[in-house]
Order: sequence, then C-alpha cells, then structure tokens
Amino acid sequence: MSASPRVVIIGAGIVGTNLADELATRGWTNITVVEQGPLELAGGSTSHAPGLVFQNNPSRTMTEFATYTVNKLLALSKDGESCFNQVGGLELATTPERLADLKRKMGVMTSWGVESRIVDADECEKIYPLLNTGKLTGGREVLGGLLIPTDGLALAARAVQLLIERSSEAGVKYQGSTTVTGIAQEGGKVTGVETDNGLIPADIVVSCAGFWGRELGKMVGLEVPLLPLAHQYAISTPLPELEGVNELPKGASKPILRYQDKDLYYREWGDRIGIGSYAHRPMPVDMSALPKVSAEEMSDHRMPSRLDFTLEDFLPAWEDSQDLLPALRGSEIQDGFNGIFSFTPDGGPLMGEAPDLQGLFVAEAVWVTHSAGVAKAMAELLVEGRSRTDLHGCELTRFEKVQTSDAYVSETSQQNFVEIYDVMHPLQPRESPRDLRVSPFNVRQKELGAFFLESAGWERPHWFEANRGLLEELPAEWQPPQRDSWSALFSSPISAAEAWRTRTAVGLYDMTPLKRLSVVGPGAQALLHRLSTGNIAKKPGAVTYCLLLEHDGGIRSDVTVARLAEEDFQLGVNSNVDFDYLRVEARKQSAADPSQWVHVSDITGSTCCIGLWGPLAREVIGKVSSDDLTNDGLKYFRTKEISVGGIPVTAMRLSYVGELGWELYTTAEYGLKLWDLLFEAGREHGIIAAGRGAFNSMRLEKGYRLWGTDMTSEHHPYESGLGFSVAKDKAGFVGAEALAERKEQPATRALRCLTVDDGTSIVLGKEPVYVAGEAVGYVTSAAYGYTVRKPIAYAWLPASVSEGDAVEIEYFGKRIAATVTPEPLFDPGMERLRG
Repeated sequence: MSASPRVVIIGAGIVGTNLADELATRGWTNITVVEQGPLELAGGSTSHAPGLVFQNNPSRTMTEFATYTVNKLLALSKDGESCFNQVGGLELATTPERLADLKRKMGVMTSWGVESRIVDADECEKIYPLLNTGKLTGGREVLGGLLIPTDGLALAARAVQLLIERSSEAGVKYQGSTTVTGIAQEGGKVTGVETDNGLIPADIVVSCAGFWGRELGKMVGLEVPLLPLAHQYAISTPLPELEGVNELPKGASKPILRYQDKDLYYREWGDRIGIGSYAHRPMPVDMSALPKVSAEEMSDHRMPSRLDFTLEDFLPAWEDSQDLLPALRGSEIQDGFNGIFSFTPDGGPLMGEAPDLQGLFVAEAVWVTHSAGVAKAMAELLVEGRSRTDLHGCELTRFEKVQTSDAYVSETSQQNFVEIYDVMHPLQPRESPRDLRVSPFNVRQKELGAFFLESAGWERPHWFEANRGLLEELPAEWQPPQRDSWSALFSSPISAAEAWRTRTAVGLYDMTPLKRLSVVGPGAQALLHRLSTGNIAKKPGAVTYCLLLEHDGGIRSDVTVARLAEEDFQLGVNSNVDFDYLRVEARKQSAADPSQWVHVSDITGSTCCIGLWGPLAREVIGKVSSDDLTNDGLKYFRTKEISVGGIPVTAMRLSYVGELGWELYTTAEYGLKLWDLLFEAGREHGIIAAGRGAFNSMRLEKGYRLWGTDMTSEHHPYESGLGFSVAKDKAGFVGAEALAERKEQPATRALRCLTVDDGTSIVLGKEPVYVAGEAVGYVTSAAYGYTVRKPIAYAWLPASVSEGDAVEIEYFGKRIAATVTPEPLFDPGMERLRG
C-alpha cells in the first residue's frame, strides 16, 4: 500500500469530517468523503445534536476523547469565532445519593486530569440564576452540584462546515447527495464503495454513518451492534429573563445543566431554553420507516434523523423543567422533535477493523461529545497501526456473538437509554437478559445460594449463601471490617469466609467464563512465537504466561499458552478481541505459506473449568484420581491429561489465588459430574464453593494483574511489573523493537501496590492518588485483603514514588492515608504455590 492510500469515508457528519481532517494533517490526502445528504445539511444526528460536551465519564478513554474534542473545537475558528462555547458544565444533585455520587465523579475527573469542584446550593444559584433552589416537587431541593469549567457547547454544524473547508483545501474530496449501495471487495479485501453515482475505488473504507452503520454493516455481513433510538428535545418560547443576554451564533453564557435525578439536561438558545429528556420510554427506530427526504427538501426542521415530536411523552419532563427553572412557567414549547441517536449494548462507541474484510473500518455510535477524539484515535489506527489512546472498551469486536444479535442489542441498548443518568455502581449487573451463558455447574451453584453478577453474558458467582454459617467459625483475625454503604453494595462478608477456607483448606472455583481458544496446525508454534512475548517453543506439557503486544510495545493482552501436543495449543485469553486478532493473524499466515497453516477456534462454550485450590487440594483430588499430581508428577506451570473418576481432564498447575492446585478442564458434558465428584471427595476436608469476591481479594494479595484494569495498551511490560513475561533473548515478536527501546528509557511511571493505613477504609478503583497534596496518579484495582488483613489498592504513580512513601487516596471527597508497599503481599517466596 502506498504512503497515502485511497480512503473512502462514508458519512460527512461530525465524525467523518473530523476523521478526514485528522488524516489530512497526517499527510493522507487521497480521501473521498461520501454523504447521502447535502453537504451543507447532511441530515444525520450531527444536524440536530444540541452540542453538549460533558467530559465527565467513568472511562478514562471516553474522557480523553471528550477533552480532545473540547480543545480541537476551541481551536477551530473562522472570523474570530471558534466552534466551541466553553460555558462550563453543572451537574445538579437533589438527593443525598446523587450528591455523594458527584463527589465520587469529582474524584474520577481528578484521576483523568480534568478540573472540577463541588459547589453548594447557593453557588449553584449564583452560577445559574434561573434555578429554583427552594423546595421542588416531592420535597426535593438542590443540595449542590459538580462544576466542570472546561465543559461547554459544540457548534457541531458549523464545525462540520469548517472541517470540510479546511480538509478540502488539503485535497480531500467530498461527494454530497450520494447514496452508498454496496462495498466492493475481492480476495477478502475492500476495493471500493459502490454508490448511485458509480464506484469509488478504495484501499480503506471507514464507515462513519452513525445510526445507519448497522445497515451498512449488513451489506458485507458485518454485525454492527448498535440500535437507533429516538431522544426527545424541545426548545421553549423566549424568556424575558434571557432577553438580550445571549448573542448568536454561540447563543449561551450560562453552563450547560444536567438534572440527572429527573433524566434531563438544559442549554440556552439565545433567549430560549433547550431541554433534552431521557425520561421517556425507549423509542427504537424502524430504519425502513424513516422519512425519505430529498436534498431539495432538507431543512432544519425536515431531515431523516428528526422524527415527529410526541408531546405526551414529553409532558412530565416539561413539568419537571418548569419546577426546576421557574422562568419556564410563563413559556410554551415552541419547537420539539424526536431526534435519532445510536446506542450500544454497553454504551460505548464501535471502533476498529472488520475481522473478516480487510480494509473496512468502523467508527460508529459516536456522539458529538467524543467526535474529534474518536477521529484522532481512528486516524492513528489507520496511519500508525494503533491508537495512542487505549481502545479496548471501544473495539468493534469486543462483544461475544450472542451479544451482537438483534434481540440482545435491542434490549440492552434500550436499557442503557433508561439508565443513562442513573447512579451506577462499578459492579452493577444488568437485570436482563440474564442466564444467557451458564456453566455446567450452574444448577449446583443455585442450590448453594450463589449470588451472581454478569459479565460478557456469563453468570459468575460472587459468593455463596451456603457458606454464611462459616462466619460463626471465622477466626477473629479474619473478620472483615464494616464497609461503607457504597463499597458494601454487591459485596458480602461471606467472601472473607470463602477466602479463609481456601487459604486453610480447599475451595472450588468456577473458571468457565475464562475465554479459551484452541490453536492447532503445523504453523501454530510459529504464530504464537511471532505474536507473543513468551518462549512458546517448549516441549508439550509446558504452560507459559506471556503477553500480546502492540507494535509500539504496549500491552495488547495477557494470555496463558498451554502446549498440549506438538501442533496443539490451548490459550486462556481476555476477550473476543483476542480471538479475532489471533484468527485474523492465523488466516494471514496460512495464506502466505499453506505449509504453515494454523486454525484458531473458540472452545469456551464446549468446555468448562474448575479451579481446585488450597493446601488440601491434593488430598481432595487424590480420592478421585490415581494420576501422579505430586510436585514431581506435575510441576508448577505444567499440564497433563489425567482421569478424575473416569472423566478425561486436562490439568494445569496454575493458581490465580496463590494456592496449591490446578485448573481442571473438561468438555461441557462432563462438567456437572466433575463438580459433584470433587465436591463429594472434598467434604471431609472442608471443601466449599467460592466466588469472585474471595478470588479478587486473593489475586490482589498475590499481585496478579488484571488486563484492561491494571494495564492496557497504553502501558508496557516493564512499568507494569510484567517484565518477567518477556522471554530473555527473544526477538522478532510483534512489538519487540519498540519494547527494547522503551526498556532503555528511564521509567516515568510504575504500577504500585498500596495498603491503606487505617486497615479498614476500602476503595473500589479509579480514585485519584495524592503525593504531598498533589494528584499524581489513580487507582486501578482495589479490594480488602482478607489474608493480609488490610485494604489493598494498585495504582499508577510516578516512578519517583518509592516503596515506603506515604500517599493519599481520595474517596468521595475525603483523603485516606496509604503507603506504597513491596509486593506481593502474600507468599512472596512462592512456597505455597510450589508446595
């Protein structure tokens, strides 16, 4: 491919035009942007978006996207007017729960480097004089707010026109009023875009089509898991209080306002108020019923993305708005519409390359808030091979197959619409759909009173009510502290008992949701050797913990590779993104050299896994297996085939909780029998079923990292404490050269273990960490360490912060003293694991 490949971008909204501009600034100018509507008013979501840009987001990536959007639109100007009105943003609290949540959000914003502060009710009124700070309906009142001074309003339509103008001068071509009818392809690669005006040749096609993205994906058999939903927006008649206050085109001087307790937001439009509502029923959009609007008919009030206003749905929001902003009581609804936006199963955007069609990329379900940031990341992905911003929560391929079905996308996207302004706990499970993916052990887990949380569709036990009686036996030193109301949610003291029994006897853990891949063929070793940091060329029976890296040395994922036979490997990976990456690379390798063919398949659903861990694990398995599982018979990080009560089992000497034991794999039809055999064999040894609460505590005590939480593609192995996973003297793997350069550079940051000084205060993650009064880092993972009897937190800190140094963690606005501590906290000599 040439230095400036032929690129076709589908969609000239705020994302597509930003992408064209970002590519042009990087020297790629052989670009055509295709838009089905007229360029001056495309008729998509950008054309009617109210333009609110709130940077506040629990995701560091999404906040970074929003901050970049703010800065870029501020700098994008003409005739002295920029495309961003930095009026600030104010989130209101009218309940104690919301006010506490705003304090937590302020901490997250500090972690992500965005200025914010909590203001009381009096200051809220000074900042926004139209507010009713007295009694509201239902006895509520404004208790305070979160002010982010750098938030504001994007002039999205103006920005699009200036981006078109600037990128056109750089050589980008725009074709308006052009309908895409197909994606041309040959040999698994895109070759162009078919339109009603003919074929446009292309090496790369990027779909920035917004809520039309799912339909475009269907042209090539690509599942794009988004749902178009209508969202109500209304504008009042002029208010005397705003007469002559706000000049157009910016039209606002007060902060954008969010009244999340009632699912509402507000902005000024000159002398009027714009009101957005999520308080109504979800309104899925039938794409086949969208109004057909020709270019000649297109106007601000008539476009495909602007549906008729349903007043009956808005009336409760109108009453709540008049209650909060009494100036509205003398006004009426001058204009209203149901505007279409894209929602996804987890609320994140969809970014990346289609796994089965090389050269087809997607940047969909992106709001104006994050538009320029997403475009920058996509441009980096195309030009440099990867985004400098971590995209694991945005990857197109992050969803499991069942999560891309129409039914799942529809239900979960509507649920996200309903919950968009709710106070959400980090562990909050979705209510539906549930029991979508269950292990063969699920029936026994329910009999034991499992409390389930859900992830990637899997039901995962977090503790078992059957173990509540153990709390009476729990030694005093193992008793957990009383938790605050927030950290107590989705938690139970039973987890302490489960950790205790695992450390002193034996626990049974369901590891089935761990994604498992089979990699087989004469080219299997070559593939894994090229893609991973580990020494894969070991004899069958070896298990290797290693990393998959980006080309710049960042950690793409961490994996466990078990060599079952010469051409047969089993991998434990993190997500569907890993599966698609490996199978695409396998396909390329097989095509390049058929003698080195390799096949990658997902075997998760057809298999299951039990973690049998604890000092008495050998006594338990010895009752149902005659195989030699002594240290000589199966060493640490080795695997072999054994028989457990006649069931064929692949035993791997691994333990994520730091105790003697094995991961025991078998096919799904044997799973329930395997569980029952082990449970019965362990009764005399005090065996219990244990959940993720105990598991997470023990893995932090051992210092084991969780990819996607403790480290991402933005971090390299040495600063993450994972240098041991890079095989010595190994070269030629993806990212090797960049990693070697990084290793030689002085470290600027490190992932550190912290313990909380008071021994009782528990944090949950994403809280800012202070050194000498300055916020310098943030918490990744946190838990109470039941064995070490103190709260644990891992955090990214400057490399200058050393073991023994005092730090503070901010939790709901309060500072908690902590100390940087040597790791691991438990069994540093590995005696228990190797015992």
